[in-house]
Amino acid sequence: MKVTVFGTGYVGLVQGTILAEVGHQVVCVDVDAEKIEKLKQGLIPIFEPGLESLVKENTASGRLRFTTDAAMAVAHGDIQFIAVGTPPNEDGSADLQYVLRVAETIAEHMPAHRILVNKSTVPVGTADRVRARVAEGLAARARAGAGAGEEGATLTFDVVSNPEFLKEGSAVADCQKPDRIIIGTENAHSVEVMRELYAPFGRQHEKIIVMDVRSAELTKYAANVMLATRISLMNELANLAERLGADIEDVRRGIGSDPRIGFNFIYPGTGYGGSCFPKDVQALVRTAEGIDFDAKVLKAVEARNAEQKTTLFAKLRDHFGGELAGKTFALWGLAFKPNTDDMREAPSRVLMEALWNAGARVQAYDPEAMEETQRLYGHRDALTLCGTKEAALKGADALVIVTEWQSFRAPDFELIKGQLTQPTIFDGRNMFEPSRMAKKGFTYYSVGRLPQAPR
Repeated sequence: MKVTVFGTGYVGLVQGTILAEVGHQVVCVDVDAEKIEKLKQGLIPIFEPGLESLVKENTASGRLRFTTDAAMAVAHGDIQFIAVGTPPNEDGSADLQYVLRVAETIAEHMPAHRILVNKSTVPVGTADRVRARVAEGLAARARAGAGAGEEGATLTFDVVSNPEFLKEGSAVADCQKPDRIIIGTENAHSVEVMRELYAPFGRQHEKIIVMDVRSAELTKYAANVMLATRISLMNELANLAERLGADIEDVRRGIGSDPRIGFNFIYPGTGYGGSCFPKDVQALVRTAEGIDFDAKVLKAVEARNAEQKTTLFAKLRDHFGGELAGKTFALWGLAFKPNTDDMREAPSRVLMEALWNAGARVQAYDPEAMEETQRLYGHRDALTLCGTKEAALKGADALVIVTEWQSFRAPDFELIKGQLTQPTIFDGRNMFEPSRMAKKGFTYYSVGRLPQAPR
């Protein structure tokens, strides 16, 4: 099948590549000419495990092409994916200008029937707005081309909601083996076309769930805010456990063993970040306000997460008696989660900026997010980006673990003690056992567990 994908970010690039991998003919289009040229050369603008080799292989095969030529892209695909950004407005609502601009572009150039597929995360009702924008564009074409053979008035189209459920760091695997494929449309022909498109991904069992457009749009938001709620609730319980003298890791195992709860997304830490959860919680709150509904739970989820990102700084401040000026801290982990270089809404940013405001210095290391950190903060005296996690330790007054990268799980503790000015670790991801750390001679702080002094 011939497919066009507007947008070459996390969603568009991964989706387009995996569709090409199973045999579809895919054209990815973007307004960023520099990015397109790099993609043609096999240079990937994001870090996503497994993606680079797939892009190169499918580009070489001719099944995957990149262009800035919107007219060519619209002419190519019977199916037109819209996978552009929907950044938050100042009030937290989703900015749909890029989505609607793509709709206008498709209306301007479509030569025959097209199925527009909203892949971007968009508020309920967006499909209606896209449909109206395309209809307006076709009507304008008809008026402008009256008597000149223009067919705008007779062209047909449909708008389908097909939300993505990709996790950064495992987006390729999620796309290759989706848990479910949501198709939102009342058009029987569109359903059949989408079933054919996704047939290679449902060989073992049926994964497609068909529903109306508005339900599909809400399903995406509902999934993300449900997961964000679990994270914030677990962090709330962790704060309670710490004050009550309980161990949140024992509590986690106790409740996670209940099959009604399970272990996913109940790990305490420093709050969620990234491009999805913060934005989607805020957007759904604003959607609720727009229909005069007070989304109390969602507001609490957002508030708890914002406060949780200050947890590590509060522990550092208390340990050092508020005297942080002139201190140096080693930070392990800058990306908002492992296996990505994404630092959008990352807890590390909140921590570093608070430390700088307090007069402290940061020596940081992350396996993938160093370039992104440099791009965000540039060169500053209070930030040193180190080539290894060991280099970040030298002369630091404490080690702070912010992201749970696999390479941080079994460090050389004797080396850490030897490099730090004092053997103190602030662990925002509960990677180590407190009693074991105390026996090794560390003062050890974690989340939801009492601090441990050396024994």
